[in-house]
Amino acid sequence: MRMFKPPKPAAVPLLVLGLWYTAESAIAAPSWSHLHQDVLQEQRPLVFEQQSNSEIAEVGATKELKGRFLHITDFHPDPFYQPYTSTSSDKACHSGHGPAGYYGAETSDCDSPLTLVNATFAWIAQHLASEIDFIVWTGDSARHDNDESIPRTESQVIAQNRLLVSHFRTVFGKHNGDERDEDPTNDFTVPIVPSIGNNDILPHNIFEEGPNHWTKQYASLWRSFIPEEQRHAFEQGGWFYVEVVPDYLAVFSLNTMYFFGKNAGVDGCADSEEPGYEAFEWLRIRLQLLRERGMKAILSGHVPPARTDSKTQWDETCWQKYALWLRQYRDVIVGGLWGHMNVEHFMLQDFHEIDWNVLGLNSAGDEDLNRGSPGKHEDAEFGVASSQDYLEDLREQWADLPTPPPGMLQKEFAHETSLSASDDARPEWEVEHLVRREPSALGAKKTKEEKQREEFLKKIGGKWHERYGVSLVSASIVPNFFPTMRVFEYNTTGIDLQHAFDKDGKTSLMRAEEELQGKTRNRAIDEELGEDRDDEAANRKKHKKHKKKKGKKSKRPKFTIPAPPSKSAPPGPAYSPQRLTLLGYSQYYANLTEINNDFHDASLAAMTFEAAAEEGCQEIGKAWVDWFGSILKWKEGKYHDKKPNKPKPRPKEFSFQIEYDTRHDKLYKLKDLTVESWVKLARRIGTREKIDAVAVSNDEVVTNLEDSRSLIEGESRNIGNGEEMDTEKKHKHKKGKKKKDKNKHKKNKVWHAFINRAFVSTMDPSEIDDKYE
Repeated sequence: MRMFKPPKPAAVPLLVLGLWYTAESAIAAPSWSHLHQDVLQEQRPLVFEQQSNSEIAEVGATKELKGRFLHITDFHPDPFYQPYTSTSSDKACHSGHGPAGYYGAETSDCDSPLTLVNATFAWIAQHLASEIDFIVWTGDSARHDNDESIPRTESQVIAQNRLLVSHFRTVFGKHNGDERDEDPTNDFTVPIVPSIGNNDILPHNIFEEGPNHWTKQYASLWRSFIPEEQRHAFEQGGWFYVEVVPDYLAVFSLNTMYFFGKNAGVDGCADSEEPGYEAFEWLRIRLQLLRERGMKAILSGHVPPARTDSKTQWDETCWQKYALWLRQYRDVIVGGLWGHMNVEHFMLQDFHEIDWNVLGLNSAGDEDLNRGSPGKHEDAEFGVASSQDYLEDLREQWADLPTPPPGMLQKEFAHETSLSASDDARPEWEVEHLVRREPSALGAKKTKEEKQREEFLKKIGGKWHERYGVSLVSASIVPNFFPTMRVFEYNTTGIDLQHAFDKDGKTSLMRAEEELQGKTRNRAIDEELGEDRDDEAANRKKHKKHKKKKGKKSKRPKFTIPAPPSKSAPPGPAYSPQRLTLLGYSQYYANLTEINNDFHDASLAAMTFEAAAEEGCQEIGKAWVDWFGSILKWKEGKYHDKKPNKPKPRPKEFSFQIEYDTRHDKLYKLKDLTVESWVKLARRIGTREKIDAVAVSNDEVVTNLEDSRSLIEGESRNIGNGEEMDTEKKHKHKKGKKKKDKNKHKKNKVWHAFINRAFVSTMDPSEIDDKYE
């Protein structure tokens, strides 16, 4: 399957979208309106396609899957944003005079103007709406409280969230006249799965046990997204899931506010009285329902499970349960998608760090369980400065990943014959296969090389790397860097939707959820009746000195360790390529420096650092570095000390472009998004020393650390007459320069690319070299 490329607009009726809201209209009742013509005379109108009636699927009907979905996060719409205002902390792009661009003040702490929000949806409508199967929208859909002169109010937070719901409805709504029927979840052409962010509530970060005011607000606002049988559960805790591919795949929206270390309204996930505890019990029961039906799950939420010495986002007890759930349901969980941090990156969960003491249990017999050290819970925005220690910590963790023995090729250890890889990572079906394939695998005397390979496989959890889980964090729409979104591809082989629904338009999972909700409600009623009887009995025992203590009994079950995969079950789609495995993603970004068109030479801005480097042209590369170096030494955005060169904004046509896609990326070399691929990439990023290795021509069959010559190179390359020559090759011909070249600083270009992409190609390459050695 080829990586998706946006189609050219079809010759169909178009709906013109206006791109301007006043602050008052956005807060009151958002609606499309025309753009001020004097502000944007040269820009062509942004348009998107209306879907034809033939493309609209009814409940219970099926449509052809595209094998793609959109992950989008952290819009932070700000109706008070004004172009050409100051980006300083006391103005926040609301007042004063300064460089705030028409579509946003890239690389600053200002929030998103409504022009950016509108243009983003218009671009999605024109280029993506008909090419995706579902949307994962991971929260923070209201502005920050960053201006003392305009404090946030509840009505603003709700209105800004309603604005985004309205935009999703405009782009993905069916518009077939039944929007007011009894089933609001039938109003969209694709499933949309939103999450609650820490800025979607007041006060921000504080979210108390449900049902509460905010769970009820969002239950109403998102009634078109939350399945009817789950609305009661959502009001209880702000969590739900959607069958995005009926009978095959569900996306879970987790309320990470109950896991968030900055939420002073709750206290972790260990105590049975805490909503975080209940959230994992709810998740455990639903994942088991999926397992019983052969279905898979994507987990999503706002705050990611970041956990390093310098920065930890979740309470440690919640991280421990999350890691345990990932481990036990590794046959069900496809992956995890998160937002909040604005920096694009990934993280590994090491199941060896599951600590039964933190979970409040005695050791369950697992080997090598080491308690991780919780880091700092920080409330500040996660920008370039605050991220340095965190990203360096990730690299340190990855530098310690188990290393394959010399000469061990990926394809070779994919078929390795070790029978003691991990506690339950070697199921019976695999043992039987190995015995049939190589009878000497059992009981035969092993060579030194075989023992090394077996030890390596044991360390990583078998050939599928089942010691680890992976969480993917996307950069944001709010232009702390450049606005960003991701389009994922997933494997749809063998999916047949013809018989997913029964005659009433229900799937088997819907039926099971309805039955489960009925039992939950009955149990709650029984407990309330029991409490009433207890109170009556206590009143009758007035002769006793101490009356029976009144109060609610805990409705939460005891902590149950989830069952692991059956020993006869094959590895899940997160570990072994199969149906529903994530195949790759395209990273889209909007280069606002070019689009705002206020300060610079657009031909340079159109090139990312990697594109300039790959050109192999000294002049282009030098111009890029000089240009970036002159404008990126800032705290309040690239142009905080400059004035626009126009009296009024004259932006260019708004568009997203691909920064990179993992299917064709020559640096990351991700053959897919399985855990094995991510662990391999993490190991390469963590590499700091040059290691001898043997390169092979096939990119899919490489040495343990790739050809180190392609990873670690001199800080600058020798370029002459337009031809590039490695420093190492020059040594063979100019031995006299060997000593000088030997002292050159070495850099890992995969690590360099990881940092560049973390900040969406907005960071000066020389600054990366200075800060991230």
